[in-house]
Amino acid sequence: MTLDEIKQINIREYLGQLNIRPVRDYGYYGMYYCPFRSDHNASFKVDYRKNVWYDFGTNEGGSIIDLVMKMENCSFNEAANRLESKHVCMHKSSWTNSQTEIQPIVPTMILPITNPKLIAWIQERKIDLDLANRYCKEIHYRNRDKQYFSIGFRNDKGGYELSSPPSFKSCISPKEITTFRNGSDTCLLFEGFWDFLSYLTIQKIERTKNNVAVLNSVANVPKAMNFLKTHKEIYAYLDNDEAGQKATELINSANLTVYNRSSQFVGFKDLNDYLQCKKQVIEKPKKRGLRL
Repeated sequence: MTLDEIKQINIREYLGQLNIRPVRDYGYYGMYYCPFRSDHNASFKVDYRKNVWYDFGTNEGGSIIDLVMKMENCSFNEAANRLESKHVCMHKSSWTNSQTEIQPIVPTMILPITNPKLIAWIQERKIDLDLANRYCKEIHYRNRDKQYFSIGFRNDKGGYELSSPPSFKSCISPKEITTFRNGSDTCLLFEGFWDFLSYLTIQKIERTKNNVAVLNSVANVPKAMNFLKTHKEIYAYLDNDEAGQKATELINSANLTVYNRSSQFVGFKDLNDYLQCKKQVIEKPKKRGLRL
């Protein structure tokens, strides 16, 4: 095999041969637990179309050869030789021919949240049903000729983030951030909609006077930058993990004024985890000139 042919070996199928499956699959890319480091947040992305990977926890990425070098701690030549000798994956061209087998998630009904299982799950997360219905919908959808339902949170391009018990996450494309524009020069930044709803619950309010950006994935930080740059202050309530820290650092690198509020729920994975375990008011952003 030539070097280009080795690089065309399909990453998703290579990982599948090792029994490494995506935690969340969005049709044209998947989010995995990183295969070469400890990762509890599925911050490892595989782009199926481009056949490349990117680890948001370490800001590294590349071809399948780069991946094998990381996974097996070997040199470039050793990784290429091991890939050639295994013959366990299809080439990228074969994957391209099989893309028609991937069926997009198609919504069939969008309605208020009424399903008892979804209501029970919202209550388990300590979110009031009226608040959830203010920002979310019950989405019925078809995928691979089967019917499903989930809680859906709409993004700025009309897609939906999907979430249902016990830990299912997916989306109805297009994938995008969600923003709420209230005419403020202060922005509250959240990783996911459960964190946003948790903030409102903790503060005992239905809406905030500040602007809001919900990333819907730390992978969407670049998409949020133009919106974030229009604000004088950003209060980031991102997850207490490596990916959340990297995302905060990336925003900081753009010379924006960012206050990392994850320090207010240290010891908890995210704001919803904090809410479920310890419901108390955390500090709101205050006017400039007052102590933060």
